Amino acid sequence: MIKFAVYFRDRMKLAIYLKHESLRSEKRLAPMLAELKDCELYDVRSRDDLRPGTDMVLSVGGDGTFLTAATMVAGTGVPVLGVNLGRLGFLSENRPEDVAQALLKGDYTIEDRDMLQSFLDGRDAGIALNEIAVTRCTSAMLGVGVTVDGQRLPTYWADGLLVSTSIGSTAYSLSVGGPICLPDTHVFIIAPIAPHNLNVRPLVVPSSARIELELNSRDGAATFTRDNAHMQVYGSAKISISLAQFSLKRVRLAQSSFIGALQQKLFWGEDVRNDENGR
Repeated sequence: MIKFAVYFRDRMKLAIYLKHESLRSEKRLAPMLAELKDCELYDVRSRDDLRPGTDMVLSVGGDGTFLTAATMVAGTGVPVLGVNLGRLGFLSENRPEDVAQALLKGDYTIEDRDMLQSFLDGRDAGIALNEIAVTRCTSAMLGVGVTVDGQRLPTYWADGLLVSTSIGSTAYSLSVGGPICLPDTHVFIIAPIAPHNLNVRPLVVPSSARIELELNSRDGAATFTRDNAHMQVYGSAKISISLAQFSLKRVRLAQSSFIGALQQKLFWGEDVRNDENGR
């Protein structure tokens, strides 16, 4: 991971992305925008709306909004800052009350976060920040053959299988029993979803690995998911997953802490024997 301070010209150009327009009337949002009144602010709804010279996109909402914003700016080099008006807020971790002064004072860094590139039957199938998953459509079990850098793994018989980045280790991967990885760890997690094999576990591989998935569905169909987007594919589909050629530039305020977020949002290490600092 590369961290570096960014110094802007006198007037910052900030794009505001709201996936849900209902949030525009959110009371906590107005004071933040008022503090940023000397910046050039404009709304963005799609990649085509990004204006030249944009310093960053403020993704206002929850983690789902952040994932959409990440896809929107992919490959442009424009950083994304998550402003949390949602629920959990792992990607959109920043309170509106903390954002304006941090930006105006330059009290933040920009981090590079790995992304996944996928191909479906040889065709570009898009990118993902958290994970790419294949799941069954009906009650029939799904067989997933997995190859890592040309080495074949035993077939997974399960509800599905996902490939996660390190930043996605606290998302879907966590729910299926995958390990928690620090976001700057350059690894992928291969994890089955409700496997019917007693002797399979999530597997951690280097982010340089090329992962091939071959589906075997008796129903003739499966669901292919990239973060919060999904579509139906043929049950015999072949999917290739690798590290994207570009990373997501994510803005991190100086006060934020991944370990702190684990403790506060997921109650990691919560134990009656520990003090308030988890010790």
